[in-house]
Amino acid sequence: MVTPRSASSPLPEHTPDPIDFAALSLLPTWCRLPVAEALRAGEPAHAVFARFAALHWPHEPEAIAAIREKARAALERAAAAALTPICWSDARYPAALAAIVDPPPMLWTIGDAAALDGTLVAIVGSRAASPYALSVAASLAADLASRGVAIVSGLARGVDSAAHRGALDADGVTIGVLGSGADVIYPPEHGSLARDIARRGLVASELVPATPPLAHFFPMRNRIISGLSRAVVVIEAGEKSGSLITARCALEQGRDVLAVPGNVLSGRNRGAHALLRDGAKIVESADDILEELGMCTPLRTRERDASAERPRDPVLESLSPGEASDLDEIAERSGLPPARLLPRLMELELAGAIARIGGGRFIRVDRPC
Repeated sequence: MVTPRSASSPLPEHTPDPIDFAALSLLPTWCRLPVAEALRAGEPAHAVFARFAALHWPHEPEAIAAIREKARAALERAAAAALTPICWSDARYPAALAAIVDPPPMLWTIGDAAALDGTLVAIVGSRAASPYALSVAASLAADLASRGVAIVSGLARGVDSAAHRGALDADGVTIGVLGSGADVIYPPEHGSLARDIARRGLVASELVPATPPLAHFFPMRNRIISGLSRAVVVIEAGEKSGSLITARCALEQGRDVLAVPGNVLSGRNRGAHALLRDGAKIVESADDILEELGMCTPLRTRERDASAERPRDPVLESLSPGEASDLDEIAERSGLPPARLLPRLMELELAGAIARIGGGRFIRVDRPC
């Protein structure tokens, strides 16, 4: 944990002070891009702050002093809340995020910064998600997490929270990016989920501690969700969904964008289907995502054989790799009525465990990935 230094203790020029980076994060949003350009050019953080603060408050030295005091108070609050600030100059600052045009000068985090290492994939979608979307989000996240991929999302209601929980249920790593201070969990009912995420991964924000969840912060945080990730998967996004902002950020940042197809009648999926029409890769299983990333890895070895603990799946057992079966045959073998059989077949198809072939028949798939 970085502790703020007193004003009376001068710093050598080569030692960045976290107060300078915290102060940079308190500058107006129009400063984000030029501040990043200045830092990339090697300008010291304290000089960058002094220059842009003077531009914004040219005749208000007391305003500039107040910003530095707020930065100092933010670091003190972070220490009290067990938050870890990760400055632009910190070796732990994620390289993928540093590569976007307007990275935050500082990330405020709680959890394990090692979660930022490795392969990260974002899963985002509707807050008012259908049961189908929640199931797909949890399933994809669990399958990816089981293969060592960390899941990034926004800790929002709906698809976001389902993705986080899916990764956690698979004993995987997940990262929640907030549109508020990292010590202000929104929505409030996700407090326990945020704590679970911090134990297994990381909760992060570019906003100083105690910042409330104001509406304009959420589009800003979407660039961080995509900036951390190698790919963004969109599930059930409407025409005006915030998930489309994340997808647009991903495209601008050179990240892969993928989408899960859905019901064409409900109107919930028009945004995701628009992405597919524009060339986004269709996602039916985690293997589609791994293939897009050039990865093909086996399920992570667990300390105990989790497969032995799972109940047997009557639908999978009724199918075989070499024999196609129609619905009537599957229903007879599995003992499931159509109302339960059809949703289960859809789940298994999305998970890549079975495949649909001609004539409404299904076949079991044994994939190497």
